[in-house]
Amino acid sequence: MSKERILNPQERKALRKAFGELVRERRREIGLSQENLGFECGLHRTYVGAIERGETNLTLENIAVLAIALRCDMINLIPNLTSIRKVSK
Repeated sequence: MSKERILNPQERKALRKAFGELVRERRREIGLSQENLGFECGLHRTYVGAIERGETNLTLENIAVLAIALRCDMINLIPNLTSIRKVSK
């Protein structure tokens, strides 16, 4: 088995950033501030900001909570992996 990671560090960073951009876009679409989104999710507003900037790696549970608060399916917050892999190369 290869020791190479499936996603290299650049791809991981690009994935977090793209996820955060999708969260920010959806949050703005429905007219929520970071503070209000955080309140609805039970997350601190600074953590929501870190998510939107791609600075944190979320748990599946937090992705689900965000999707519920953003009134969308989790899949709508997941970036296209093909574009992530192209960006990092």
